[in-house]
Amino acid sequence: MSFYHIALSGLPLLFACASMSAHAAPATDVRPDDELVVTAFRTPVAWDKIASSITVLDQQAIEQAQPLAITDILVRTPGVSLSRNGGYGTATSIRIRGADAGQSVMVIDGVRISDPSSIAGGYGFSNLFADDISRIEILRGPQSILWGSDAIGGVVNVQTARAAKALEGSFSFEGGSRDTINARAAVGGASELIDWRVAGSTFSTDGISARSNGTEKDGYRRRAASGTATVKLSSAISVDLRGYWAKGRNDFDGSAGDTPDYGATEEWTLYAGLNLALLDGRFTHRIAILQSETDRQNFNPARTLRAINFDAHGRVRRYEYQGMFRPSDMIQFVFGAERDEQRMTTASPGDSLAPYALTPRRTDTDSLYGEVRITPVTGVTLSGGARRDHNSRFGHNTVFSGGAVWSIDQGNTIVRASYDEGFKAPSLYQLFSDYGSADLRPEKAKGWEIGLEQAVGKLLRLSATWFDRDTDNLIDFARCPTTGTLPSQCYIPGTTTERFGYYANTKKSQAQGLELSGSLEWRDLFANANYSWIKAEDRTPGDTYGRQLQRVPRHMANGELGYRFPFGLRTSVAVRYSGETYDRATGTAKLGDYWLADLRADWQLLPGLSLYGRVENLSDKQYETASGYGTLGRSFYAGIRSRF
Repeated sequence: MSFYHIALSGLPLLFACASMSAHAAPATDVRPDDELVVTAFRTPVAWDKIASSITVLDQQAIEQAQPLAITDILVRTPGVSLSRNGGYGTATSIRIRGADAGQSVMVIDGVRISDPSSIAGGYGFSNLFADDISRIEILRGPQSILWGSDAIGGVVNVQTARAAKALEGSFSFEGGSRDTINARAAVGGASELIDWRVAGSTFSTDGISARSNGTEKDGYRRRAASGTATVKLSSAISVDLRGYWAKGRNDFDGSAGDTPDYGATEEWTLYAGLNLALLDGRFTHRIAILQSETDRQNFNPARTLRAINFDAHGRVRRYEYQGMFRPSDMIQFVFGAERDEQRMTTASPGDSLAPYALTPRRTDTDSLYGEVRITPVTGVTLSGGARRDHNSRFGHNTVFSGGAVWSIDQGNTIVRASYDEGFKAPSLYQLFSDYGSADLRPEKAKGWEIGLEQAVGKLLRLSATWFDRDTDNLIDFARCPTTGTLPSQCYIPGTTTERFGYYANTKKSQAQGLELSGSLEWRDLFANANYSWIKAEDRTPGDTYGRQLQRVPRHMANGELGYRFPFGLRTSVAVRYSGETYDRATGTAKLGDYWLADLRADWQLLPGLSLYGRVENLSDKQYETASGYGTLGRSFYAGIRSRF
């Protein structure tokens, strides 16, 4: 199906209804430009002063979408695609605007989280569920000025709920297909001295076969907890403490089909920060220490002597200082310094009882950054920034950004334009595994975008964004020749042991595209939709030049149409389209395109008490997001939710 065919056929839906939300939660009473977002500037910024594209989903929008995993709702926003190797708990990746799965930053409550022991060093989304989540922000495009390495595709910022009353709580319980159980609870309070909240959740499902040709079910079990506390020592000084923990166990299959293999993953993050506000809040400082750790183990019970066959531990410790100075309403400076320490230990134990060693690896990065936002005249905001990094392995790297926003007619018309740069440091695995190369250079990206938003009161809001991004020095796996004399790269460094391949800076890519979105509110009728056309192509000279990147659909679309009844019932039908993709960087195998449809209902019985339910994949569509791996068929879920 051509771009023009889908675009033309989708325009009536887009302009008659239109995004869930492409830029802000459609069901809120405030306009998007009245909201504050923190991702773009790492300090609160008004909506109409942000030059880059950003999607904001508040708690109401999240609850109305009824996601189990965070990826269930991310994939319904512009420019985001998903691949998963089976059901919940299996390896899960998102791609923002065609960027590779390891080229986006994940942030939970201000803590940037990643797994240095993974191949690309990024975050694995398989264990992240929509627990005590109050807000999600998706910032698209290269964003390394403030967020450092990996921020080529964009940034996903998740915020857990904060207490607003002296004592409050919430809980939800739902069950559904495949003996799925999902339970969550939280309690917290706010006072003049301390604001606090703790939450916990448990999830279990019998699942589906991870391999599409399998017959036995691969289940998943998960427990998680989070907590936040803000201690107000004075009107100018406060201490923030935050933590997140999750532990999961998932069954998975080998390439041949059903196997008894399973994996165990445990991850946690801690944050401790001191905040100081001077000059009536116009000059602020934040000093913090953050740490995240991920432990992963794989087991094969069929092995004779030792079940464990993979053991990995990744740790990131960060020291941060950030300052903000606002001498007037016309100008704001953000500046900071960071130190990032990454550690990795891995081992692949053999089937024997002999002790095995976890080999340690490390890399450190010191950074300085600064950004300024200026409003020279009412409605016009200019921004620019730079970042300088020094990595203990590859040396120095510098990136720049600049942008402009023009807000017209009290925010009913907004024009945005930006130029941004990003980079991704080589992962510890790419540097030091048996296939690593210590001389790898960072991947670098340069991108620009221009966007227009138009609102008609509270009735209709439309937006369109064009983006373009070039990425160089992409790290890819280079295979060694099978005949002739082997080059030096085809030996494990420091040994005479041959290897069949190694990681190298060999590729280039270009991504450009169009994102259309909008939302409609008319009396009790609501509708929203978005459409993304992403031309993300390999620009490496050779056989793959001009080829769409693997698992990046060129066409994606989402839509929702619903009605709110006067007795508190909200119903809707939601659809999602994903175009065909190549399954691998080389080869001709493709994953077919597909449409999915969901039915949702939410009935508010009393203030703070609701019943909800949904049917996912209504037509029981058979499809794949990764070749040979199963996907969930028709599924039914129902639950109860309460706040008190």
